[in-house]
Amino acid sequence: MDQNAVRKIRERLLVSKAELARKAGLSPITIDRVEKGLGCRMETKRKIILALGFDLSDKGKLFPGA
Repeated sequence: MDQNAVRKIRERLLVSKAELARKAGLSPITIDRVEKGLGCRMETKRKIILALGFDLSDKGKLFPGA
């Protein structure tokens, strides 16, 4: 499974899974799956990166190796 920093960053920003899901236009189940390191589409990663307030150029901070 690919590891990512989504959960760590989300918690540091004091954002709930539900709030991140709403901001990203995704389901809370999708956020949960991503945080567990399960694969997802590039579009899903893009939505999460932007919803957390990062630029797309910062994708390596959330998804190392992406």
